[in-house]
Formats: sequence, structure tokens, C-alpha cells
Amino acid sequence: MVTVEEVRKAQRAQGTATILAIGTANPPVIHEHSTYPDRYFRMTNSEHLKSVKNKMQRMCDKTTIKKRHSYTTEEVLKENPNIATYKAPSLDTRQDMAATLIPELGKQAAIKAIEEWGQPKSKITHLICCSTMGPYMPGYDYQIVQLLGLDLSIKRVMLYQQGCNGGGTILRIAKDLAENTKDARVLIVCVEVTIVGFHCPTETDFDVLVSHSLFGDGAASLIVGADPIPNLEKPIFELVSAAPTLVPNCPGAICGSIREHGLTIHIGKEVPDLIANHIEERLNKVFQPLGISDWNSIFWATHPGGPAILDQIEAKLGLEPEKLRATRHVLAEYGNMSSVTVLFVLDEMRKNSIENGSKTTGEGLEWGVLFGFGPGLTIETLVLHSINVA
Repeated sequence: MVTVEEVRKAQRAQGTATILAIGTANPPVIHEHSTYPDRYFRMTNSEHLKSVKNKMQRMCDKTTIKKRHSYTTEEVLKENPNIATYKAPSLDTRQDMAATLIPELGKQAAIKAIEEWGQPKSKITHLICCSTMGPYMPGYDYQIVQLLGLDLSIKRVMLYQQGCNGGGTILRIAKDLAENTKDARVLIVCVEVTIVGFHCPTETDFDVLVSHSLFGDGAASLIVGADPIPNLEKPIFELVSAAPTLVPNCPGAICGSIREHGLTIHIGKEVPDLIANHIEERLNKVFQPLGISDWNSIFWATHPGGPAILDQIEAKLGLEPEKLRATRHVLAEYGNMSSVTVLFVLDEMRKNSIENGSKTTGEGLEWGVLFGFGPGLTIETLVLHSINVA
């Protein structure tokens, strides 16, 4: 007789969940950040709001962002004028656009990840999709199955409205699935497009200026699985542990909602302090079992949020400037892509390691941390183990 315990043991993987491939994609249109206020106010017929434009220019100058990718262009707004009219009903139009743009951009990133992985897509057993934008049914996980020609029996998970912590959340779920399912290969597809939350500037809505100074469009796709096949799969990072938490009593620090005029987002001025004041507690929790307490001895993959958050983290923990190099690089080159951003940071880190001849994917270091920050205020914390590439 076979026992339940024996069946359960046979169902589980032996090893730790590992990132096996990463692919990224962005729309072809690039907005140069230094001149974006000129473009933004021209696109929205708001050039008469000179003081507001000057305020946004000061914001953009402080973000350290050089450029962002976006599907939102002058042509799109001319064809859909309600999107560029303050609080005009436009949700149907935005949703229709997102229904096409999100799966298509996700497909581009997924194809790159699958090609890097180098295995038949028939071996993909699970699909997790994540987007803050564009909820509809069936979800874009369904569209990804169709676009990639995945098995119709693939096990799907669709996450909406996660916000900027979504990259950490999706990795945490992938880790659980990979380690609890023998031979599982989990395809992650994370996509954000800002057309759903594009708004016209006004003299009173400060939140619009903040979000339009930060956010860009992008997609990231990863393959996650345990027990990599020797000589066939090339592991990048091991996902050792995950420890999400909510910062108490601050539900309005980062929040958003879907309205008739699209997605609205609020990011409070208190956010950098809230994150900086709680981050060491999370580090202690996840690294104490490993005997690590020197935060400069680990590599960092952090959702950037904005430069104020990164500056506060550095100051609070006494981090050396190079610790957040990969994060600051992604912020400069792509802006804040919400849930997608931290996955770009992982890709940047492993690429930089290879280019500089590092012996590990963690830029020469064995242990590292991934942080995602989002609504709630939510802090996603994952311990990463670097793979020896020598």
C-alpha cells in the first residue's frame, strides 16, 4: 500500500526554486525625460499651465530618470481625446487598448525568456501573470496561452492590482509552485502599460504630476523551476526564502483605484520614511538564520520607486553607493515600471556580472536580497543565492 506521505513526497521537488531565464521588452516609443514636460503638456493641450509645467520639470529633474518607454503618444491621444481630458469618461477606451497592448508586450518578453531557457515550451507547467493595469475576463493569462501556443491544461494564476510590489509577489508564488511540484517549470509574465492611468495635468492634482514624472511601460518574463537539468538549464539565482509583510496603519501611503476616467494613483510623501524605517527589521528577519548582519556584504535587487526611497535606504543602512547600482541604472534607463521594475534589476545585475567577468551572478557576492514596495504599504522580501558562473 502506498501512503499519503509517500505520494506527497513524490509530488515535491528536491531542491530550491531557481530563476532559469529572464526576458524583457518595452514599447518602441521613447520619451526623453529631460524634455518630457514639454511633450506632456503639448500632448494634453495644457501649455497654458506654465507654473504647473515648471513644477513638473523640477520633479522630472530630481528623479534621475533619463528616458522611459511608452505606448502613449500624440497620435494615440489625438485619436482618443477623452484620455487627455481631465476626468472625462474614458475607461472603455483604455481597457480596449490594454486588452491588446498588455498580452502583446508580455508575449515579446516571454519569447525571449523561453529562447534563453532553451527547452520546449511544452515543458512549461505553470503560468503566472501580473499587471496593475487592465483587468478583464478571461485575463491576459488566457491571451498569453493563445499567443505562445502553450498547453491548454497549463496551471494558471492571474494577479491584478498588485502595484510596485508585484515583482516580488510573483516570484514568491513561483517559488511555492516550483518547490511543491516535481518537474514544475513556471513561466512568469509581468506587464505594465501606463495608458490606463494617463491623465491631463491640472493646477490642483499633485498626484498626476508625481505619477507622470515616474512611470513607464515594460514587460518582464522569467522561467522558474527547482532541480535544474545539468548541461541543459543554466540557473541564474536561487530563491531561498520569502517574507512579505504589511507596514501597519498606513493603507493610504500608496493606493490607487479604477475610476470612469482611468486608474488613479497616490504616492504619499511619507513613503520613503516608512520604507527606510522598516527595512532593517525585514533584513534581520530573513538573514539572521544565515548569520548575516553586514548589509554591504550582500547584493541588492530593489524596486527603485524613486530616488528619495533609494537615498533613504542607503542612509538608514549605511550602504555603499555600488550596492544600489543596478537599481539606479534601471530607474535611469526605464523609469518606474511598477511591478516589472525589480525583475529588470535582476536582469541588469546578471548581465553586468557576466560583462565584468564576475564569478557569480550576484556581482561577485554569494547572498543577496530582493525588495518590492507597494500598496498597503506592502514590503516583499526575498533572499537570493547567487550562482557560480566561473
